[in-house]
Amino acid sequence: MAGIIVGAREARTQSEGVVQGYAQTAQRWPSQALARRPHTLSELSGPGGLSRRLAPSRSDLAGQGDKRAIGQLIHIRARVVDEDAAPVPGAMVEIWHCNAAGKYIHPNDTHDAPADPNFYGAARLVADDSGRVELRTIKPAAYPVPETDGWWRPPHVHFSVWGRVWLSRLVTQMFFPGEPLNERDAILNAVREPEARQQCIARFIPAGGHALIYEYDLVVRGRKASAAMP
Repeated sequence: MAGIIVGAREARTQSEGVVQGYAQTAQRWPSQALARRPHTLSELSGPGGLSRRLAPSRSDLAGQGDKRAIGQLIHIRARVVDEDAAPVPGAMVEIWHCNAAGKYIHPNDTHDAPADPNFYGAARLVADDSGRVELRTIKPAAYPVPETDGWWRPPHVHFSVWGRVWLSRLVTQMFFPGEPLNERDAILNAVREPEARQQCIARFIPAGGHALIYEYDLVVRGRKASAAMP
């Protein structure tokens, strides 16, 4: 997993650091050019034991029975793989998203949409031997971005993938197919290569039952790595 940090940043497939029209990205991205420093054994060998330090929690964000969260029930099947599609077992995967009204459970979210008392909005899972994690949740809504000229974010889910050490991390977003706001989203379109941008969109899997199923691949290193989002 160290490959998500080591190596040249691919401008076509990795998201722009500062996104036009999204003022907050300028506050989160260095004002000067990045200086790449080779990682030695001390950086790449520890600290480890992430599953002991960050305990896995919640594979179900939709609730149970009469206390189920409001919204369209979905299942997310994510798979952590390398550039050759080999699974990465044991990867720590954090997932978070807003509720069906477009509200995050976070004090910085000033959107006037209502909170859902039966929806927490965040999970931490460990990939199995096939590199897979599965989450039962509700589909997030679109929401307006503060301090912008009428820009709405499309429905999306945030992912953070940790490797075997703290320095090995990918932070990205999963988008849903067929959403009209995808074409206007400044974050998604900051990935300039169309093929790489398509990797950020989940696959809908037709199936029976009460939940819609979406599959998503998180490619953690190499020539086909998933785009990192600002």
